[in-house]
Formats: sequence, structure tokens, C-alpha cells
Amino acid sequence: MRIHILMVILLGSLAFAGCSKGRSTDGLIEDLKSTHEEHRINAVRLLQQRKGDAPKVVPALIESLKDEHADIRWSAAIGLGYFGAEAKPAIPSLEKAQGDTDARVREAARVAISRIGGQK
Repeated sequence: MRIHILMVILLGSLAFAGCSKGRSTDGLIEDLKSTHEEHRINAVRLLQQRKGDAPKVVPALIESLKDEHADIRWSAAIGLGYFGAEAKPAIPSLEKAQGDTDARVREAARVAISRIGGQK
């Protein structure tokens, strides 16, 4: 009986793990162009975790600093900071974001620049 229960738990765990794959990096980058704000915000927040894809993700997050919604700009700035030195190309855009109308975006840009290794 114990083996039967363990097998059910194991098979259930394997099935759950297989179903939790989620969107690819390319799919998330494509979502940043969606007309739906919730798709863009989910994508920008998930892309922050794709450090292995920095050459693709950093330019996409830089572009998201221009989004019309402050939450997306804020998340993009935070995400760029997570990439550290790999996000050096973002410094000019982050410096520009320090003049954003939203205070959260300005602060996130300042922090990102310091994490990337910029002067401000």
C-alpha cells in the first residue's frame, strides 16, 4: 500500500512539473508588444528571471522603459538592475528614465544604474 501511495505522489509530481514550463524567452519578448497591459506587465516581470538570455532580454527591457504604463517602465528598470554589468547598454536609457514622470521609475532607474556599475 505504501508503495502505491508513493507511486501516485511521484507520478503526480512529475505530471505537475511537466505542466509548469511556462513561456519561452522569445514568447515573453513578443508579449511585450501586446496591446494588453497585463500581458506586458507579466512578461516584463518574468523576463527579469531570464539571466541566461541577457543578450535578448536586456534590449527588450530597454524598449519597455518607453512603455506608456508606469508599472511596466518601473518593472523594466528594476529588471535591468538585476542583470548587472550585462545591462551596460541600458545606462543611457536608464539615465533618461531618471527624468520620468513617475517617482518609482526615477528611483528604480537610479538603483539600476548603481547595480549595473554606472556613476549615478
